[in-house]
Amino acid sequence: MTDTQWDTYEVFHQTKKGDPHIHVGSYMHPIRNGIADGRDQFARRLKCVSLWVVRTGDVTATDDQKPDFFAQTTDRVTATRRDSTPR
Repeated sequence: MTDTQWDTYEVFHQTKKGDPHIHVGSYMHPIRNGIADGRDQFARRLKCVSLWVVRTGDVTATDDQKPDFFAQTTDRVTATRRDSTPR
């Protein structure tokens, strides 16, 4: 990355332990100091207990053109005992 190229980061924050992380925005920055920059941009005014900062290029999403990816299955996986001797 040259000095003229800026990475874009996605920021997700959690307001309370146990709550889901919510996408609160994105920002561009030339230096790879994502957590501190994300905190400065998005956690100063919002209550925040946890922060995820991910380079936009590293975010993976499902393809909505493949509806079978989320198809429900009626197959049931059952656990079998390692010791199959009757008791």
